[in-house]
Amino acid sequence: MTQMQGVRRAAGALVAVLLLAGCDDGGSSTPPPEHTTAPTPPPSAAPPPPGPKTGECYTLTFKQAVAPTSKRKPRSCDEPHTSETYDVGDLDTVVDGHLVAVDSDRVQEQISQACPADLSAFLGGDLTDLRLSMIRPVWFTPTVRGSDRGENWYRCDAVVVAGDNELAELDTSLEGVLGKDDGRDTYAMCGTAAPDADDFERVQCSSQHTWRAIAVVPFTPGPYPGVQAAESRGQTPCENAGLDVADDPLQFDWGYEYPTADQWAAGQTFGRCWAPD
Repeated sequence: MTQMQGVRRAAGALVAVLLLAGCDDGGSSTPPPEHTTAPTPPPSAAPPPPGPKTGECYTLTFKQAVAPTSKRKPRSCDEPHTSETYDVGDLDTVVDGHLVAVDSDRVQEQISQACPADLSAFLGGDLTDLRLSMIRPVWFTPTVRGSDRGENWYRCDAVVVAGDNELAELDTSLEGVLGKDDGRDTYAMCGTAAPDADDFERVQCSSQHTWRAIAVVPFTPGPYPGVQAAESRGQTPCENAGLDVADDPLQFDWGYEYPTADQWAAGQTFGRCWAPD
C-alpha cells in the first residue's frame, strides 16, 4: 500500500495600488481619490468527504476484504452482507513533525494493533472465544487520492470466514454474538478432517464437519520459539483437553495445531487443540 502524501502550499496574489496625479490649466494640481484593490484570497480546498461509520455493513468478497482500501458502499446490516464496521479511528500520520505515507509501516502498525484489540469488546465473550471462532478483523484506509484530499481515517470490519477464500453471508449484526452460547456455537471453528490431514479445511461449526477446535495454547509474546518448541508446547495441554471431551477416557483422539513462523509474524502467538466432534 504505497501512498505518497504531498504538502500543499497556497500562493497568494500581491496586487499593487496605483496612484494617478493630473495638472489643470491653472497650474494647480489636485490629487484624485485613491483606488485600492484587495488581495485575492487563495483558493480553499474542498473539505474531504465524510468517513465511514460504525454500525454500517458491506457486501465484500474475500479478495475485497483483504485489500487495503475499499470503494464499496455501505448498506443496512439487516440486508445480506459479509462485513460489519465495528470501529473507526483517526490515523496518526505525523512522526517527529513529518508526514508519513498512509501505507507506511508506522501507520499500518497502528491499525494492525487497534483493530484486533477492539474486536473482542464488540463481539462479547473473551479472547479464547474469539480465537476458537471463525470471526476475524479486517481493516481499510483511504486511497492515495483520498489521503491527499485530507481523509485521515481507518475502518475496522468483522468478517466470518466460511472456508478457504470465502466469507459467510450474514443478515444481522455480529455485535455480542460470542457472549451467547448459541452464538459461540454458530461461529465456532471446526474442521472437515483432523488438522494434520491433507483434506483438512477450516469451516464454521454450523457447516458439515468432523473435528472441532476445543482449546487454545497461548505462548509468551516475543521472537518465534522455533518449530520444535512450538510443537512440543501443546502436546500435554491438548491431550488433557481431548480427554475432557472424550466419551471413553481410555481411548480417544486429539490434535494440536501449532503456529508456524509466518502465522507468528502475522500475530498468531497461540496454538489450538482439536478433538473429533
